Amino acid sequence: MAFTALDVKKLREMTNVGMMDCKKALQANDGDMDKAVDWLREKGLAKAAKKADRVAAEGVAYAAVVDGVGVVIEVNSETDFAAKTDAFLDLVKNLAEVVAKQNPADVEALKACTYPGTNLTVTEIMQEKVMSIGENMQIRRFARFPENTSVAYVHAGGTHGVLVNLAVEGNIDATEIGKNVAMQIAAMNPKYWDKSLVPQADVDHEMQVQVALMDNDPKMASKPAQVKEKIAAGKMNAFFKDNCLLQQEFVRSDLFQGSVEGYIADAAKKLGGKVTFVDAIHYVKGEGIEKKADDFAAEVAAQIAGAAK
Repeated sequence: MAFTALDVKKLREMTNVGMMDCKKALQANDGDMDKAVDWLREKGLAKAAKKADRVAAEGVAYAAVVDGVGVVIEVNSETDFAAKTDAFLDLVKNLAEVVAKQNPADVEALKACTYPGTNLTVTEIMQEKVMSIGENMQIRRFARFPENTSVAYVHAGGTHGVLVNLAVEGNIDATEIGKNVAMQIAAMNPKYWDKSLVPQADVDHEMQVQVALMDNDPKMASKPAQVKEKIAAGKMNAFFKDNCLLQQEFVRSDLFQGSVEGYIADAAKKLGGKVTFVDAIHYVKGEGIEKKADDFAAEVAAQIAGAAK
């Protein structure tokens, strides 16, 4: 039985399986729609598609340097258990390699890339992994630094993935410097990298907050507005120290006492070179994803009711 592109589209809508797999299913079953659905189910593809509506908020935030290219990527799963399996971790590492070597423009482009060691696309491999691991998985985001010197850091098995990019002058190894800066980022989660990058609107807002604090302080309320503004401006250094990476107090006080910016300069000087912080990316696993709050009692009640029918 012949089939058309509309049939492929219909099968895709019925099963939520990729177009190419729907086409293969119809080819294998002479265009019979019902048999094609069964064929997809038997191959595990339809089951994988049904998992796609589950919330994937666990997973791994991973960072690596592949052939000099820095990569950070987040891949989500439904449970932390699945994220710790060798199969899942191998998938994430291979996806980082794809990002580094094939330079996809975005997640959709990454899905169309060829998976390492195969003739299959990332999408096709992901479908296979969903079946073998038994959970929905999603590539959420990635970034890469092709220039300068990148240092990767993965915290606590993938709760944080940090990629630090440095400009290095002189024949020195800046890996330890980059790792210590990355650890600072993971631990302190600065909002900005440097005080020069703080938007003026944020500076103005903080100034307003400081003035308002003085307005509500009986000891300060009667002071002239100009005096309050001058005092507020002086307190901005504390704001920068709390919120800006390079101005933060370096957490490894056993290595250096002072700011992160000071640590970088001091450590580089001791190595006989110069290191400048350029950029960084910090992914926190599941950040911003709304996890579904399951009502366990209601779920059990529903199962009991279903079993009683």
